[in-house]
Amino acid sequence: MAYLVTGAAGFIGAAVAQRLLDRGEQVVGIDNLNDYYSVQLKRDRLALLTPHPGFTFAEVDIADNAALTAALAPHPITHIVHLAAQAGVRYSLTNPHAYVQSNLVGQVNMLEYARSRDGLMSMSYASSSSVYGGNTKMPFAEDDRVDAPISLYAATKKADELMGNVYAHLYRLPLTGLRFFTVYGPWGRPDMALWLFTDAILKGEPIRVFNHGDMRRDFTFIDDIVAGVIAVTDNPPADAGTNPPHRLYNIGNNKPEQLLRMIDVLEDAIGIKAVRSLEPMQPGDVPATYADITAISRDHGFAPTTPIEIGIPRFVDWFKGYHGLS
Repeated sequence: MAYLVTGAAGFIGAAVAQRLLDRGEQVVGIDNLNDYYSVQLKRDRLALLTPHPGFTFAEVDIADNAALTAALAPHPITHIVHLAAQAGVRYSLTNPHAYVQSNLVGQVNMLEYARSRDGLMSMSYASSSSVYGGNTKMPFAEDDRVDAPISLYAATKKADELMGNVYAHLYRLPLTGLRFFTVYGPWGRPDMALWLFTDAILKGEPIRVFNHGDMRRDFTFIDDIVAGVIAVTDNPPADAGTNPPHRLYNIGNNKPEQLLRMIDVLEDAIGIKAVRSLEPMQPGDVPATYADITAISRDHGFAPTTPIEIGIPRFVDWFKGYHGLS
């Protein structure tokens, strides 16, 4: 068996690829290594994977269908973990075309590739908790209405889910969409709050605390996320012949934390108090996220075990080590 991991130089993609390699799988990774954030960080993640004899990498853009098809042609892919995407809510306000290319065109290209693969056993793909938009019912559940997104990023992720359902219906592809909730941990993304706050605190600079700190997030540690991603990929929905073999799952910590509480834990881990700049809510943001994980726990045994009191110090230790800080 061979697993294709798209976005293999990304935060979640590299961690999923590493876990698969550790258990002895053959992994084909692809990534376009774009400059949305540090390309060097992406190359450093890849440097952990490339020495492994079971890993093959190709630099390719999923929005370029001809290049994608050519790069994957030699590989007998049996499972797809499709994590490549243009991420970030705020960036979508100023760079909408990047989201159309990666999240819409790229998703169609991956679905077309999947249906062309004889012997494909499953495809899982990244959605986002952003699809819940301004929903106020907590926790968010998969059967809640998600037809009122408040950012282009969220709209593209909802579109990905709809396209997934179409391909599962028409071509009986076994597909699983995962609505990720605020993933953090070592090797994380520089545009995420935990990285930005850690970097600013260590430099003695103010941190920007939006909505005056009145925000809650379902912070989910990377190790827990990886376990869930692999579980759903290895156990795809069965084709019963009636409903499409397509499932959507929340994948989060099921424990929303106050943003100010997260900052307290971060300050304790660093040993420095933050200078907090309280600012209004940013366009496209939501005040709270909270994952109902009943479905993924029932179907796949997903059980996150890492509270922020453990996960945040692990991130800080990695951050200091990566940047050569004492």
